[in-house]
Amino acid sequence: VQLVESGGGLVQAGGSLRLSCAASGSTFTINAMAWYRQPPGKQREMVASISSEDGSTNYADSIKGRFTISRDNAKNTMYLQMNSLKPEDTAVYYCNAVRRIYDGSWTEYDYWGQGTQVTVSS
Repeated sequence: VQLVESGGGLVQAGGSLRLSCAASGSTFTINAMAWYRQPPGKQREMVASISSEDGSTNYADSIKGRFTISRDNAKNTMYLQMNSLKPEDTAVYYCNAVRRIYDGSWTEYDYWGQGTQVTVSS
């Protein structure tokens, strides 16, 4: 599975951006996808996730009500619509995909994109 993010950039506080993550390869085996971010000098954290099985979503408390995760299965693309951006949302945003393979036991494989920079100015 290969993941390529796009859509990052510089935006003023209160503005919006939409990130995209295009998946290729064995996309039919992906069980879940997510957006993570890593602010400067901090650890990577999960922002939002979406299940490939039922489309259920989860969000970090810090972005609830402002960000929306979605996917277009026909295009093998996941999105993150980010509204009401704040300076603290500044980070490198990463796309993540998870495959769970059963080969006698369950093994989980993680895939990552290269990241896209989001900078929110005050």
